[in-house]
Amino acid sequence: MRYGVSTKLPPEKVLEKAKEYFQKLGLKITSLDATMVCLEGGGGQVTITVCPNDETEVDIVTSEWDYHVKQFMQRIAS
Repeated sequence: MRYGVSTKLPPEKVLEKAKEYFQKLGLKITSLDATMVCLEGGGGQVTITVCPNDETEVDIVTSEWDYHVKQFMQRIAS
């Protein structure tokens, strides 16, 4: 499933919060750079990509982690 959200947080803060949130759930980082983090675990995956704009645009692709992705989106939403 693909989700999108805008936030006033800077891109680096979004990725920091994503790593913290999903690692607490047991997911492991499989890829990381300045605009994206991929995490896997529990039979699924989450990929979060950020794009700076007036607000940071956040694109999230997931399998098996929809509930937690929605919770994360609420935490960072503007």
